[in-house]
Amino acid sequence: MTKFGRFVVECLAGYGVEYVFGIPGVHTIELYRGLAGSAIRHVTPRHEQGAGFMADGYARVSGKPGVCFIITGPGLTNIATAMGQAYSDSIPMLVISTVNSAGALGSGEGHLHELPDQRQLMRQVTAFSHTIHDPEEFETVLARAFATFESSRPRPVHIEIPVEMLARHVGFARPPHGRVPAAPPAAHPKAIAEAARFLNNAQRPLLIAGGGATGAAREIDDLASRLQAPVLMTINGRGILAAGHPLGLSVSAASPAALDLMERADVILAIGTELGPTDFDETLTSRRSLGEKLVRVDIDPEQLMRSLRPAIGLVGDSKATIEALGPAVRRREVDGWGRTAASHARHALANELTAAQRIQIAMLETLRDTLPGVIIVGDSNQPVYAGCMGFAAAAPKTFFNSATGYGTLGYGLPAALGAKIAAPELPVVALMGDGGLQFTLAELGSVTEHGAPLIVVLWNNNGYHEIEKAMVRADIDPLGVRIFTPDFRSIATAFDWRHETARNVAELSTIVRNAAATGARIVVELDEAVFGIEDASE
Repeated sequence: MTKFGRFVVECLAGYGVEYVFGIPGVHTIELYRGLAGSAIRHVTPRHEQGAGFMADGYARVSGKPGVCFIITGPGLTNIATAMGQAYSDSIPMLVISTVNSAGALGSGEGHLHELPDQRQLMRQVTAFSHTIHDPEEFETVLARAFATFESSRPRPVHIEIPVEMLARHVGFARPPHGRVPAAPPAAHPKAIAEAARFLNNAQRPLLIAGGGATGAAREIDDLASRLQAPVLMTINGRGILAAGHPLGLSVSAASPAALDLMERADVILAIGTELGPTDFDETLTSRRSLGEKLVRVDIDPEQLMRSLRPAIGLVGDSKATIEALGPAVRRREVDGWGRTAASHARHALANELTAAQRIQIAMLETLRDTLPGVIIVGDSNQPVYAGCMGFAAAAPKTFFNSATGYGTLGYGLPAALGAKIAAPELPVVALMGDGGLQFTLAELGSVTEHGAPLIVVLWNNNGYHEIEKAMVRADIDPLGVRIFTPDFRSIATAFDWRHETARNVAELSTIVRNAAATGARIVVELDEAVFGIEDASE
């Protein structure tokens, strides 16, 4: 006989779970009875939102679902924002929470952490939410969760367990069934053949690769080379073709340069992208004629018909589908269209950038080139916005941020810790603004406690400068945007971090190189005015 809480941990270990993010509470302590003696490591954030962001960063880099243990009520409301970001960006996350027990559940009597209906809240940010009514059903529900992560659009899953059930003795000490991996689907052969004919007849093909295509980088590179087609990478797709690739386009999909390229192409193959407005702006949906030459690959059949309806829709995993499509596409000689079109779009974008954006992109390029293999995890701030406009990542999953989709603040620092846990051998940089850092400032302590070397590059403009500029443009008196700015040097020291300032990209390069070499935890503060952005010509 074993307690159900221990059984839950054994099931997770059976699925290869290595880390759990969470803050213990009186409602979840039975989960920790089994956790302490298992091979699963526990990471304690300072806020449940931090737990969700850590799980998100871990999942993006490792490819495994980030797992969280969360208490009833406030734990779930705290993590809901992080789940919203993961839901928007199709990130696998498993949130196991408690819920009030039978008799207290939904009673309205004021029990500890009581919510009228937790699942109703969780339904907004999950692929599914399930309440366990019998311990024997847990393993089946867990299998459903991992099947969702592995073979469909990988959004968060929520499983809630009544508090009293975790302490209940069960008659099985290990999962009754072995794991059954769920293979991702590939598109139907007839659809593959039709798409191949479309592409083979094209004179000016264009590929668009999104966040759902990061696992198919090699296949997309091969297909682009066969077609001699430029590859426009969305923000979450950056690095699918590495920086410097002659066919790679790391430019904003909403820029005039990108939109012009889409208009000039005679066939567009869009792979693993929503074609959504945070990447493409609202302009794409007004260009319905693009759908006549569009082939879309997406694992979600509903998404195929959103934003821009295609001439051909291929329902399937990006890697499996492009792997099947590649051999059916005729290999072409280097004829000039792909490389010329990509080069033209890059030069056109360079002319669109402001002087400030050029400096900020140079800062990102400095981090990329100084720290081989670096993973840059961004928040919502001006350097990240500039990077979304034109930063070329060295590899997939090495530049991601919360500036698209749900667009939350405070993401970068905890997500960077999750990324570092997933790839401890690689340097990781959290790119934060002074306003966003104050959302999750306490997670500096989580990094220290975990012992992870991490670099925070802090862009300080003394408030929410982007919002202030928007208010001024709208002829609104700026209010609430010039917030108190603390002494980040003192804060860093208090959390056992180093702190340095950099006045230009050369100093930044030296500081981060030394920090990486010594395994330091360091906040590198960049004052916007000192970097010359305020004086840069717009």
